[in-house]
Amino acid sequence: MAKVHNWQIGREMNYPYTQAFPRRQFAFVFNINRCIACQSCTMACKSTWTFSKGQEHMWWANVETKPYGGYPQFWDAKILNLLENANPGNQQWSGKPSTDKKKPYGQFDGKTIFEAQNMLTPDSARVLGYLPTDEEWNLPNIYEDNPVGKKGVRNELDKEGTELPVHKTWFFYLARICNHCSYPACLAACPRKAIYKRPEDGIVLIDQNRCRGYQECMKACPYKKPMYRATTGVSEKCIACYPRVEENTVTRCIAACVGKIRLQGWVSPPEKARRDNPIDFLVHFEKVALPLYPQFGTEPNVYYIPPRWVPRAYLKQMFGPGVERAIARYKKPSRALLGVLMLAGSCREIISRYEVTAQEAIGYDADGKEVTRVPLEEEVIVRPEKHLNTT
Repeated sequence: MAKVHNWQIGREMNYPYTQAFPRRQFAFVFNINRCIACQSCTMACKSTWTFSKGQEHMWWANVETKPYGGYPQFWDAKILNLLENANPGNQQWSGKPSTDKKKPYGQFDGKTIFEAQNMLTPDSARVLGYLPTDEEWNLPNIYEDNPVGKKGVRNELDKEGTELPVHKTWFFYLARICNHCSYPACLAACPRKAIYKRPEDGIVLIDQNRCRGYQECMKACPYKKPMYRATTGVSEKCIACYPRVEENTVTRCIAACVGKIRLQGWVSPPEKARRDNPIDFLVHFEKVALPLYPQFGTEPNVYYIPPRWVPRAYLKQMFGPGVERAIARYKKPSRALLGVLMLAGSCREIISRYEVTAQEAIGYDADGKEVTRVPLEEEVIVRPEKHLNTT
């Protein structure tokens, strides 16, 4: 095992390969507060990439209802339990969120999936994981819209469940794709070296010619995004719509998103972050966008703005110790933050740079061409009394 630095957990960790970085890293920010689970992203991806025989169970993009939903079922609860069993009582964070670029969320002192593998699995295993059963892949929308009810009372909602900052009766939608991690577990586990990160954009792909369908990638990925196709005998996964990315065009899931929850772009390492890069701004400067389960150790490159109304303990387990700071800044956004949030879903091009004026947010592509211009405040037009629609 090599030693690599993972800034999301604030320390060095074990990984099977030495550290290497792409020329730029593909990334997403998802604003959970805006997601309505319309499944437009899900169906856009399905109708583009996984509509053929043998792909019926494949949902590279999906939206699941938390806390009970998941695809495959209970994927996060299962890997969290494995990690806890491997390192009982020690899966904890120390320190506090800070301006330290090497540990902005503090330090995770527990074991990652690359460090706990020998505690529960044979010495030959590179990654701690599990292989979902066929039944767990059957129901992509299981428990949709099922809320947490009154604690200790079956089938009853809390009558005082609708007050901020935290609702007593709650659920939220979690949109998911492959995280195209900086330290992919699928890549680490593949005995054929069929999985690779593209050096030009960091997108993680499976070489179909090298893959032999051993399913080690499915077992290792804690997010369960590689999927086995029985008709071909190989695994497949989200390809980040790389033909579109090569044309500087946003992915199908972002193009179809009704709620405009998604902002696509490029994320930099903390020490190279640019304030005028919209993804860097949200992740490294405003720190409102957080990685999904950073304690797994994969350094995912899809980030989430956490929902305001959910109990903080649940969110901290899912997104790490930066939750309170992220929600506080999202609730009272600076003008720059408001402007960047307005750019989400505003154009078909990938935005590499932005600026915010007194009235507008402006987005530019990698060549410096203006691709979008969005007003910060919508114009209000009052209908004259003679045209009012009343009797």
